[in-house]
Amino acid sequence: MKRGKQTWRFEEPPVILSRAAVVGPVEGEGPLGADFDIVHDDLFIGEKSWEKAERKLLEEASLLAVQKAGVRIDEVDLFIGGDLLNQIVSATFASRTFGIPYLGVFGACSTSMESLALAALAVSSGNADRVLAGTSSHNCTAEKQFRYPTEYGSQKPPTAQNTVTGAGAALVGRHGEGPRITSATIGRVIDLGITDPFNMGAAMAPAAVDTITAHLNDLEVSPGHYDLIVTGDLAAVGLAMARELFKKNGVPIEETVYDDCGLLMFDRQKQQVFAGGSGCACSAAVTYGHLLKRLERGELNRILVVATGSLLSPLTVQQKESIPCIAHAVAIESGGAR
Repeated sequence: MKRGKQTWRFEEPPVILSRAAVVGPVEGEGPLGADFDIVHDDLFIGEKSWEKAERKLLEEASLLAVQKAGVRIDEVDLFIGGDLLNQIVSATFASRTFGIPYLGVFGACSTSMESLALAALAVSSGNADRVLAGTSSHNCTAEKQFRYPTEYGSQKPPTAQNTVTGAGAALVGRHGEGPRITSATIGRVIDLGITDPFNMGAAMAPAAVDTITAHLNDLEVSPGHYDLIVTGDLAAVGLAMARELFKKNGVPIEETVYDDCGLLMFDRQKQQVFAGGSGCACSAAVTYGHLLKRLERGELNRILVVATGSLLSPLTVQQKESIPCIAHAVAIESGGAR
């Protein structure tokens, strides 16, 4: 099952039985708006706080994914989830609602593929029949925790990114119809000494390149093996930096289409999103709402989703620490029944 140093190759690939993506108003106005299951027109979503709104987003996406599969939540063996908030409270409080076994994970914005990789591992190893993987983020909760409250009106530099308000969830099973998870590469923590929390793309780009390179080496394939390689939320700054690093390292990324969820989510020319999107929900919503639809329509056959995360906290920023980053990759292929 293990290939090379960092990659799991699933001999009997688990199936993504169903998935759902729920987003906020700005995301709904973007180019992918029609691909999301629910688009809310209010950041509070009928709740009394942004934190409660984020929890509701994750609950909606998760329960909708289960409903689409035609099963009950108590027929799901395990929920694996996380988010950006301290002590991953969005996922934990959502799990309280679900009432099923729960594993909380934190990979910052890489949590979408971290949770999906672990879900695939649990199913592939025979330790679960159905596993729900999900994550969420909210623009106002992230700004409030990591930078400045929205009300403060702080001026941001062009390298800043717009945290996605939304949630994405996928139900992974052993048998059924849907896209198949063929492999996953677990990333290493990479830190090149960047300290600016308004320049996440540059901080995360080296981790994305490291994981993609490890994935290709472990499986002995070229980038052209995939119809699309998409990173999580490097946005404009990080994507350009990643391309330069691939070129410097001799990785022929030009063999395939290489894009970024942070650029796919928004229209940077029409929406005020600075360098692009970020947040746990960025890669989750784009993958579960948009990319898997393209697989189902036959526009893509084989994709590699590489969610990136900056592992900082308010405490480490205040103590002037640099920003360690990580990226996790999951390979997904179109497929029928198993």
